[in-house]
Amino acid sequence: MFRLALPIYVELLTAVVAVGVIDLLWVAGLGEAAIAAVTVGTTVEYLAYGLFLAVPTGVTVLVGRRDGRAPLGPVIRTGWVLWAVFSAAVAVPGVLLREPLAALFGGSPELTAGFLLVSLGGLPVYFAQTVVDGVLKGRGDTRRPMRHAIICNVLVVVLDPVFIYGLGMGVRGAAVATVAARGITLAVALRSVLRPRDADGGRARGWEVVRTGLPMSGDFLARALVGMALVEIVAGFGTAAVAGYGIGQKIMLAGVMVFYALRQAAMIRTARGEAVRSPLLLGLGSGAVVAVVLNVLAAPAAGLFTGDPAPAVAFLRWMTLYLVPFGGLIAVGGVLQASGRGSRLLAATLAGFAVQLPLAYGLSAWLGVTGVWLSMAAGAAISLGLSLERLSRVRVPC
Repeated sequence: MFRLALPIYVELLTAVVAVGVIDLLWVAGLGEAAIAAVTVGTTVEYLAYGLFLAVPTGVTVLVGRRDGRAPLGPVIRTGWVLWAVFSAAVAVPGVLLREPLAALFGGSPELTAGFLLVSLGGLPVYFAQTVVDGVLKGRGDTRRPMRHAIICNVLVVVLDPVFIYGLGMGVRGAAVATVAARGITLAVALRSVLRPRDADGGRARGWEVVRTGLPMSGDFLARALVGMALVEIVAGFGTAAVAGYGIGQKIMLAGVMVFYALRQAAMIRTARGEAVRSPLLLGLGSGAVVAVVLNVLAAPAAGLFTGDPAPAVAFLRWMTLYLVPFGGLIAVGGVLQASGRGSRLLAATLAGFAVQLPLAYGLSAWLGVTGVWLSMAAGAAISLGLSLERLSRVRVPC
């Protein structure tokens, strides 16, 4: 399973770098307002992707189930129909409402609205790439999606300075460069899914694709919303605590991507009817390894971002209690998703959050910001326990 997971890890990591880091690095020379605008813009795009995630996830699972057994054309065509529907439903209102959205997040609304005009208008290109990669993953190919992500990253690195500084477009140029890079990458990637034998058959039911992937969208959006709620709680302990949380999350992201790579690999293998070893043990083991590595690297890594790394280091130390159960939860989620039990996985996740948020408020009043970190560990452990009860009904080893 690691052979499937490694390219996925590289793909996920490079995708995060392209959207979250490269644009920020290039606009940093334009000042804090530009940095804030790109940060808000990429956050809105991130949430928009969560709304669409059900489609590529459903395509991956259904292509995996059919590959070698039934024509893939019906699923692929349905995926493209859903792409068109979701693209219009998300991108058009997003572009029209860009100014209220920009004002909602504060900062510099004019700069943010300019970025959103391009980034939200370019969502169909972004969504199309995820459909292509979803088809490839369903066929068991995780290397080409990785290559697509790397190509896109390289193009963003090259195009950002051209549009931001060379053409004088500023913040909007960062969005134009990213959309252009994605467009070029998509043109290359489309050749990967154009196969004559996929032309057979009609269309699969759209609801089947959406229903299969919907729990993944729900999980994605729920985590984003809970993360925003935690920021509000942490903000009560001052700017240093918020900065430490933000820096710690960015550092931890490199480790957490391991779990999501394992989840996708487990989902692909389960959908294709291939043997999945022990997703629970792989997840727990990966969680332990990531926790150890982050503990060792906490101080030097946090020191790269700030002159006062103590809050971020403390956050990463406490995350040991969170990362082990979270690794197990995310890994077993791939099996549940592919076996048609994704809604039960989502229910377990939401139950964990229902405990986590009240605990965050209660424990933080008693233990300070440490109480928030402990609530994260408790929520992950509860979600894992409930997920294992669901997993025991699926005929795969724990």
